[in-house]
Amino acid sequence: MQNIKNMKLWYPYAQMKTKEENFHVESAKGTKIKIKGGNELIDGVASWWCACHGYSNHELNMAAMEQMEKFSHVMLGGLTHDPAKDLAELLVDITPEGLNHVFFSDSGSVGVEVSLKMAIQYFHNKGYEKKSKFVGLKNAYHGDTFKAMEVGDDPDFHGAFSKVFKDAYHIDPPRRGYDVTETEVEEDIAKLEEVLAEKHDEIAAFIVEPLIQAAGGFNFYSPRYLERAREVCDKYDVLLIFDEVATGFGRTGKLFAVNHTNIVPDIMILGKALTGGYLGHAATVASTKVFEAFYSDDPEHAFMHGPTYMGNPITCAVALKSFEIFKRDNYLERIAKIERYLVERFEEIESDLIDSKRVFGVTGVVEVKDSKDLKGFQKFAYDRGVWLRPFGNYMYTMPPYIVEEDEMGRIVDVMKEWFDQRKN
Repeated sequence: MQNIKNMKLWYPYAQMKTKEENFHVESAKGTKIKIKGGNELIDGVASWWCACHGYSNHELNMAAMEQMEKFSHVMLGGLTHDPAKDLAELLVDITPEGLNHVFFSDSGSVGVEVSLKMAIQYFHNKGYEKKSKFVGLKNAYHGDTFKAMEVGDDPDFHGAFSKVFKDAYHIDPPRRGYDVTETEVEEDIAKLEEVLAEKHDEIAAFIVEPLIQAAGGFNFYSPRYLERAREVCDKYDVLLIFDEVATGFGRTGKLFAVNHTNIVPDIMILGKALTGGYLGHAATVASTKVFEAFYSDDPEHAFMHGPTYMGNPITCAVALKSFEIFKRDNYLERIAKIERYLVERFEEIESDLIDSKRVFGVTGVVEVKDSKDLKGFQKFAYDRGVWLRPFGNYMYTMPPYIVEEDEMGRIVDVMKEWFDQRKN
């Protein structure tokens, strides 16, 4: 047994007593991660889905260094700067019309917290102080800070804290499938309407991961559900929040998941690929309707939140350059090509161990019937030069958008080989 005093670095989502040693990264470039004294790995998961340009992109490196030479950070309390103002303007331009006001923070979880505080204070400022609770989907994941955990419903991540959560209702998620019938959508949306009809006087918002419940099981569902949710939320005077931390910037095949619909949420949260995976940053983008509830001569109506590193100029400069590359290099076309490749190649992955397979945008998922059937897969992939990290019943890939077809082929080959070796 290791001496506890020697375990200085505490790793995430791991039992430190029994975990295997983490692979030690020496360098990373493009889609490849170089392990100290070992393999060079094709990254099949884009470092928790954020490194959309891969690693050590020269243009992003230069954007960070050029801003660093000017100044690395100033507070947004009483001061401002061009990178933050320019990024806010860009985000207003590229998000759906009506989302006109950007509040920065330093992680997706905090961006969610900001959205929830915003929703509660929106109604408080309007004189509806009872409206302070939320509705979310079962099996949702919105981050690991407290209110984000509360509106999520993922016992694998947050079971230790379940007894302290009291201000959220959770409804069954919409059934899986992009092209479900209108009858099926109505059956699913009825669960939301039932809660809002009874509890709308105490509910501030309905929060969802649009179209993909990511860490909660990769449930891909219909945009029609979101459109009906918009109608039901309006009916009962409840805000609609889209958590696009994972789905934003191309993961679903469009720039944002909301672009698959004809609606606009009241609040949208962006993170992860916002900075191309370079630095932690998030943006909570609000509608003018929401913003107007805070715009007042009354100082008590001001939004009282202010992360120290919000709008960090280096981070903003990298985010601006990241989107410039995304647009200039036609990333949506790259994403469509990757999606077509995944759909075609996933047909080859067959096993009695598999419950289902599904692809949406740059996300390919193989769900097994029993999680024990994925035990050892991470090391199996590592030994074959690919970095894939399954969890629960899900083997998945969400690669950087710069992945080449031969690299994508190696990723899928490893997934297929795992099951081929286990056939009777």
